[in-house]
Amino acid sequence: MAKEKFERNKPHCNIGTIGHVDHGKTTLT
Repeated sequence: MAKEKFERNKPHCNIGTIGHVDHGKTTLT
């Protein structure tokens, strides 16, 4: 959910955000 929200909020910076969020979510989960 957070991943998609971030991507939509910052599509031009989704690469960095997605990578960071993905890593954090994976670790959190």
